[in-house]
Amino acid sequence: MMKTYMAKPGEVEAKWWLVDATDKVVGRLASDIAVILMGKHRPTYTPHVDTGDFVVVVNAEKVVFTGTKWDKKQYTRFTGYTGLRTETAKHRLEKHPEKILGEAVRRMLPKNKLGTKMLDKLKIYSGGEHPHQAQNPEPRELGVK
Repeated sequence: MMKTYMAKPGEVEAKWWLVDATDKVVGRLASDIAVILMGKHRPTYTPHVDTGDFVVVVNAEKVVFTGTKWDKKQYTRFTGYTGLRTETAKHRLEKHPEKILGEAVRRMLPKNKLGTKMLDKLKIYSGGEHPHQAQNPEPRELGVK
């Protein structure tokens, strides 16, 4: 008789991955990062346990969109007052380049407490430097066809 393995919290050792976002398409990179954060790349994936790894993304300001999305893509936010504030992707890249990739990944994760824990394991930086040298993140190529 076959038994299904279900991981327990704290049983899975999380690894650290380093991803360079230079010239990567936002959606493809975000979907690969979301898979790693959820732990679906492991054979021990369990839906109700955080089995994912940590992901450090550098050079977030060098991501690309296909087509004319830099001018046409709108990010909206609610301020608490009547009406919404909108900004284009090009404007957001100038002010907060790490938010472009962060929002794309956040929307691909589960919308519950477990998804919030998964998103906490994503570290995005604009430049090529990051403060996680002590964890020895391994380079990984994501966002390619």
